[in-house]
Amino acid sequence: MRFIQTIKNIWAIEELRKRIIVTLLLVLVYRLGCYVVLPGFHPDDLDALANFTNKSGLMQLLDMFSGGAFSQASIFALGIMPYITASIVIQLLGMVLPSFQKMQREGESGRQKLNQYTRYLTVLILLLQAPAYLVNLQVQVNGAGGHVAMGFWTIAFLTIILAAGSMFIMWLGERITDRGIGNGISFIILVGIIARFPGAIFYEFTSRLPGSTGSEGGLIMFIVEIILLFAVVIGAVLLVQGTRKVPVQYAKRIVGNKQYGGARQYIPLKVNAAGVMPIIFAQAIMFIPITLAGFGSSESGTGFFSTFSDINGFWYNLVYFVMIVAFTYFYTAITVRPTQMAEDMKRNNGFIPGVKPGKKTAEYLDSIMSRITLPGSIFLGIVAILPAFARFFGISQNFAQFFGGTSLLILVGVVLDTLQQVESHLMMHHYDGLMKDGKIKGRTTGSAY
Repeated sequence: MRFIQTIKNIWAIEELRKRIIVTLLLVLVYRLGCYVVLPGFHPDDLDALANFTNKSGLMQLLDMFSGGAFSQASIFALGIMPYITASIVIQLLGMVLPSFQKMQREGESGRQKLNQYTRYLTVLILLLQAPAYLVNLQVQVNGAGGHVAMGFWTIAFLTIILAAGSMFIMWLGERITDRGIGNGISFIILVGIIARFPGAIFYEFTSRLPGSTGSEGGLIMFIVEIILLFAVVIGAVLLVQGTRKVPVQYAKRIVGNKQYGGARQYIPLKVNAAGVMPIIFAQAIMFIPITLAGFGSSESGTGFFSTFSDINGFWYNLVYFVMIVAFTYFYTAITVRPTQMAEDMKRNNGFIPGVKPGKKTAEYLDSIMSRITLPGSIFLGIVAILPAFARFFGISQNFAQFFGGTSLLILVGVVLDTLQQVESHLMMHHYDGLMKDGKIKGRTTGSAY
């Protein structure tokens, strides 16, 4: 009954109701666009690409991020990943170039300039990725008995369509952020992941039936897999919500004849302050080798491209793990600023008991963040490579993606963020929150997506 009452409360808030409707409509537009095939390709000729994607782990991961548009030769085939890659580059430049650092300090005007540069770089990346995708698409379709002939001008025309499709997805994400509920870019990725889940779990179930290929363990094994999946989800939720509380004592202030302050409060420092951003950053970097190889069948070859296109391989997962740990520290350094926190406490007559205000407080907060970030980053890296272990124990390629990695952490993080926004609307209008005890804690890191 509480759930039904909560739904009624959500629907009773006009602003929240409009935001949810707008979000659903924009998501519907995105999903419909995933089934619009590029001009010149017959849907019957795309089975070869679908089969190739299912056999290739990294290609399958790309297809999941695009919500299936990659394997369907859709106008949205390149998805939102080029924008994320561009965002990574811009944020890295903000760490090394003084001009970009200055824009980061300029507030809203600087943020708009950086967003504009990100869009320009996204277009440049799309102009490089789209021809590679089209060439591979032609090879795969023709290799399966279809007939697709693409000359220079055809590739140029389709490149413009693919680039426009990805930019349109970016625009949809921004509209969801402004007029809908949740963070738009993250929500777009979430929808693509969820769209693949029903098919993945159905395939895993049928493969465990007696007489099917890979039916070792039968339905008992399938039940065990579901239990393990719930356990991993719970672990991911704890990773996203885990905090370390730092006590702050506020000194009394006398204004006129009244005393203010004197109470003790806590600063919640998150164990994983970077949220899912490190895993998204690392995944985008790991997509580069297959992009340079032209989305081709580099997995069957040898050397660098083959090694880093095999998502089940040792070196791929080792480099992936190390990059996640490094990006966790990097993104935490960007989003958590101990010096600013120390200055704010000092300005408000606050101090940490036993620690001098100012520089010593900043150093103390920085040391705490370093200590709690290390286990958080290692746990994040372990969760990221769990799909490789799941595949090692015989779980199908499709279903293994949901045992950890980018898909699970994005799913958990974005859902918690969205529910947190819904709860904020409910509390603001004096309704009960979504949870009976306590509040939902999302990824309050200020991430761009």
